[in-house]
Amino acid sequence: MKNKKMIRLVSAAILSAIICVATYIVQIPMPATGGYINLGDCFVLTAGAVLGPVYGAFAAGLGSALADMLAGYMQYAPATFVIKALMAVAVYLIYAALKKIFSGKADAVARIVSAIAAETVMVLGYFGYEAVVLGYGVSAAASVPGNAIQGAVGAAAAIALIKALEAAVKKSKTISDILK
Repeated sequence: MKNKKMIRLVSAAILSAIICVATYIVQIPMPATGGYINLGDCFVLTAGAVLGPVYGAFAAGLGSALADMLAGYMQYAPATFVIKALMAVAVYLIYAALKKIFSGKADAVARIVSAIAAETVMVLGYFGYEAVVLGYGVSAAASVPGNAIQGAVGAAAAIALIKALEAAVKKSKTISDILK
């Protein structure tokens, strides 16, 4: 029991660092929004899927917020922490619910739906933050297409990565079973 908790904590710390690096280093600028596309969401969703809602949320929120701070987007760091943590929780809980409903027969569909739902949390979360907290109002809608592209890239990459991880772990039903 104690050993599994330590493994999950260390895994969360490692994924947090990977999320930070994937977000900060791999940046494709989007001049229209002032933001950028990155591979961070791939690992945010992977963290949620693999580590579960608590450790996954911690890794996703911390790694993403640190990347914002390093990249000079300090005003987004608090929102990023919450939004990315919620994405990890959403991908885990929605996948788990769909897996029960479909009895494992539609695993790919459950992964896709949970990833899309989590990325929708991101798009709506940043829209709300920019519109209300940053005071952009309706003009915050200009960031929605860029965030949607970011979400699509992150979801596709995460689904592929999670499937590859599960294939690599043949003795376990899913990679997340190892960390439980």
